[in-house]
Amino acid sequence: MRVFVTGGTGHSGSYIVPELIAAGHEVTGLARSDTAAAALSALGAKVRRGDLGDLDGLKEAAADSDGVIHVAHRQDLLFSGGIHAVAAAEIPIMLAYGEALAGTGKPLVSAGSIGSPGQGFLGRTATEEDPALPSGDEHKGTLRARNVVETTVIGLAEQGVRSSVVRIANIAHSTTDRAGFLPTLIALAKEKGFIGYPGDGANLWNAVHIRDVASLFRLALEKGPAGKYWHAVDDEGIPFREIAEAIGSRLGLPAVSVPVDELVLPGYFGFLANIVTQSYPASNLVTRRTLGWEPAQPRLLADLDNGHYFPAS
Repeated sequence: MRVFVTGGTGHSGSYIVPELIAAGHEVTGLARSDTAAAALSALGAKVRRGDLGDLDGLKEAAADSDGVIHVAHRQDLLFSGGIHAVAAAEIPIMLAYGEALAGTGKPLVSAGSIGSPGQGFLGRTATEEDPALPSGDEHKGTLRARNVVETTVIGLAEQGVRSSVVRIANIAHSTTDRAGFLPTLIALAKEKGFIGYPGDGANLWNAVHIRDVASLFRLALEKGPAGKYWHAVDDEGIPFREIAEAIGSRLGLPAVSVPVDELVLPGYFGFLANIVTQSYPASNLVTRRTLGWEPAQPRLLADLDNGHYFPAS
């Protein structure tokens, strides 16, 4: 297939592109800068210059392809408008893809968040059958703010697009993870002198190796039916305290409970305060059964033991 990929130089995209090429697909990646263009070329992809603001260019690229994988987002908006602003900027992009691919049955696979089934409010393990719940102003600081993107993508299935969403685990780990949740926690621990966890730390988080994420995107592109959610999750539920303790043991710092208080919690976790207190157990059963996806990389605690998150200083 001729596949158009956005975000091909990011954490997930830089694994998705070689995964596709190794499977025999021809990849064209979107590049905004000379640096991104060089990185895509080094991965073996063709380069299309442009950016996410050029909707006509994105429509043209989608129409010229046999399928689209979208894992880019407007990171520049994150610190000025938060997750809500980033999500709002993605809607026109998804609608542009919809215009280009309507009635073709071609695949559009977009990145989503495992928090979308309800941001911890389900009271049970989330499955691929759970739709993204509506989000409002009260969800602006949470992962649930991105739900509008997922529902837009899934809605394109009614227009003859083989659209689907890969919900990526809260923690996507790898040897090249520089800006994800784990590096943020590690940096906080070094700054504060201890690694914190909220309350008793029993809330469950999920994780996946980024190489396994890449293989799932490929499978969804190749054979995923329309209008479906897929769960890129390997560790389906790890107590937050265990993650904190694993980091603390590597850093030689104590793992300490941070009271779930409206003043104390943000004092440690900052902008992550609304996210770290939630519980996100999630199943991958439907994904594995439907697409034949089998995670093969080290799980989270094993990857932390590998030491690459803790380079010798």
